[in-house]
Amino acid sequence: MQSDSNERPIIGTDHQLPAPPPEKPKQSGVVRLIVWVLLLLIFGVGFFLVLRHHDEPKPATGRHAAGGTATITTVTARQGNIGVYLDSIGTVTPVYTSSITSQVNGIVTAVHYKEGQLVRKGDPLIDIDSRIYRATLLEAQGTLEKDQAVLAQAQMDLERYQAAWAKNAIPKQTLDDQEKIVLQDQGTVKNDQGTVQFDQIQVDYCHIVAPFTGRVGLRLVDPGNVVQSTGGTTLALITQIQPITVIFTIPEDYLGQVQPALRKKAKLDVDAYDRTGLKQITSGSLLTLDNQIDTTTGTVKARASFDNKDSVLYPNEFVNTRLLVNTLQNATLVPTSAIQHNGQVAFVYVIQDNVAHLKNVKAGVTDGDTTEVTGINPGDVLADSSFDKLQDKAKVVISKQPVPTSGTTGSTAP
Repeated sequence: MQSDSNERPIIGTDHQLPAPPPEKPKQSGVVRLIVWVLLLLIFGVGFFLVLRHHDEPKPATGRHAAGGTATITTVTARQGNIGVYLDSIGTVTPVYTSSITSQVNGIVTAVHYKEGQLVRKGDPLIDIDSRIYRATLLEAQGTLEKDQAVLAQAQMDLERYQAAWAKNAIPKQTLDDQEKIVLQDQGTVKNDQGTVQFDQIQVDYCHIVAPFTGRVGLRLVDPGNVVQSTGGTTLALITQIQPITVIFTIPEDYLGQVQPALRKKAKLDVDAYDRTGLKQITSGSLLTLDNQIDTTTGTVKARASFDNKDSVLYPNEFVNTRLLVNTLQNATLVPTSAIQHNGQVAFVYVIQDNVAHLKNVKAGVTDGDTTEVTGINPGDVLADSSFDKLQDKAKVVISKQPVPTSGTTGSTAP
């Protein structure tokens, strides 16, 4: 008998079906939605508060203080002249330097100079024993006198022969021979004169004098020392210090400004500064330029002359030189300390009605603590301190006393 297809199969007790999973409550989806909405709402409120706090004005601190007042000192731009200088390193070089050596052999008998003494031209320096040379000179003088007497006798005989020849008393050959004898004696006398002059020079070499006015160095020989003419031993060193020169270099690009002035005999001032470049030692003028350019450096040597009356320049001393090549007339000048920089941009704060106004300027020539600028006018009042507290259109209080610095050495534009 077949079972009805709609009837369920009989399942034994050993094969029961697993119980179906419990249904999730319908409220779980609603709770999850509410949690996400709350999280998004909290995040949005927090983000809004952060933006609002960022947009709020900051407390009045530092240079960006809103409504703050800075206390400053001021300077005034002025109209004047400023020089265009070429800075270089130079070496003090004497006009004359002489290493005195002996021209004769002998013993030093006297040293007349003192170490470091300023000697004049012709002052005695060293004496060398000249007795041998004086004896030789005396011998040469005696020979000269003898030969001069022989020449005089020959000339008298020539005069007699000429008178006799006029009377046809002697042959012509006798007269001719006597004329030649006179010429021979004249040559002998000249030779003797040369010997006398040579021996006189040897005697003069024994007495050494200063060839020019200058300062003598340390003593190099003492009395009793033997000197040789061929040894090349230096007996004294003299350098001229008044006037004195300084040799320095000029870039070839500036020759077009320097050479025309030299051709016109114009005086170009040169200042000498110490090694630090801060203290001016003395002033002089450009003397000349070298005749060629150094191709390895692109510079040409220049020589400046200094009176050096106080002996402040010392031979072979290194100095910093400043050559005045041009002077700008009626320029606007401000203290360098009033100029601030933001990268390549220079600016100043112009004070008007106790309000600082930032103005860009173009800085030009600088001479010491003064700079030539364009972009402002002479008479403008500029801030000269408290740059770390200034910004454009900030209110200021002008103080006549120096304002303490806060450690900031420079400033940039806000």
